[in-house]
Amino acid sequence: MKHEYGVVKESWMSKRGIRIFAQVMSLVLVTGCGSSSLTKTLTPPIDTHLPPTSESSLSTATASTTSTSVVQTECVGLIPESTKDLVRSYVDQGLNVGIVVGVVTPCGTETYAYGEMELAGGQPVNENTVFEIGSTSKPFTAILLADMVERSEVSFDDPIEKFLPSGVTVPTRGGRSITLIDLATHTSGLPSIPDNFAPSDMNNPYADYTVEQMYEALEQINLTRDIGSQYEYSNFGMGLLGHILSLQSGMSYEELFITRIADELGMPDTRITLTPEMKSRLAIGYRDGEPFPLWDIPTLAGAGGLRSTVRDLLVFLAANMGLIESHLYEAMQVTHEPRYPVNASMEIGLAWHIRTLNHAQVIEHHGATGGYWCFAGFIKDKKTGVVVLTNTFHDIDEISLGLLWDSTTEH
Repeated sequence: MKHEYGVVKESWMSKRGIRIFAQVMSLVLVTGCGSSSLTKTLTPPIDTHLPPTSESSLSTATASTTSTSVVQTECVGLIPESTKDLVRSYVDQGLNVGIVVGVVTPCGTETYAYGEMELAGGQPVNENTVFEIGSTSKPFTAILLADMVERSEVSFDDPIEKFLPSGVTVPTRGGRSITLIDLATHTSGLPSIPDNFAPSDMNNPYADYTVEQMYEALEQINLTRDIGSQYEYSNFGMGLLGHILSLQSGMSYEELFITRIADELGMPDTRITLTPEMKSRLAIGYRDGEPFPLWDIPTLAGAGGLRSTVRDLLVFLAANMGLIESHLYEAMQVTHEPRYPVNASMEIGLAWHIRTLNHAQVIEHHGATGGYWCFAGFIKDKKTGVVVLTNTFHDIDEISLGLLWDSTTEH
């Protein structure tokens, strides 16, 4: 069968694997360009919360499917009952196996979880359940770039061939080279998926794509438009950026991420390689009611290789909004600056997509793999961030964008 990224051969894998691969590729590890629109607001918050935890320096209230006690906190009402009803309806209808929602504001955080880590008797999901986050990995890669620019280790305008092995041929157009910032803004002209991308396992499509193949793809590309002239979402480009930053730092992408971001912010559960303890908290991914394997993305890790929790991602959003102190704050602000138009209602920063929602600027990124879906976004002026994770390949934008919309209507 043929799709926009090339020919998919029936012999590669089962028809189900091919179908799901095509669906996920059409979302490009999910686009993050936020195609969903919201047509109505949610009802005002209701002050019902459950006992706070001490996971973070921010005050926290949590809820789960089994909790029944109620306590008032200074963060009462961050997640309205209408949102909880919507979450429950998704799970009860069988659309999603488990969903965890988190909100962070200056007063602290609240999480609400409903559903299971796996079907047939699994443990309830919660704010410490581990999920794949797909393309929500991309803002982390952009922040690594901005941080390395601050440290004078690279420059935004450096041509990418400066960092690649001397034998690698890099495409140019009109005498212009692809630069690091072109990769970070999806304006390099590189395709979404490399032309020589041919998975042997359609259920884990990136696992066997090698660095050598990535270099070969670069050498074979004939750019069809001017570099820096137009936005086109590219997993290839963002994965290549992560690879280049890894080469320049002398560390693997994961080591660089842990050293520069995870350890700095206190995000112990955001990793590529799962520890045995993290595996015990890993939600099984699902598609069409069937388990779906994790995706391994060794070469293009910067495009979508991370796994995380709602707790960790709320810390990440809090740092982006300046709610917690971090040496990364200035680098993060650079990634929020609009750079290029995506469409009539959206712009691209460094990896982050920036849209207007009810006259407020929302900075966001989606992500999906074969069995998971993720949203992380925030309104900087309102200092309100939202994370939604699910262990099902099913859109949760109505939940996430609804919460952000709701925050714009508060007075």
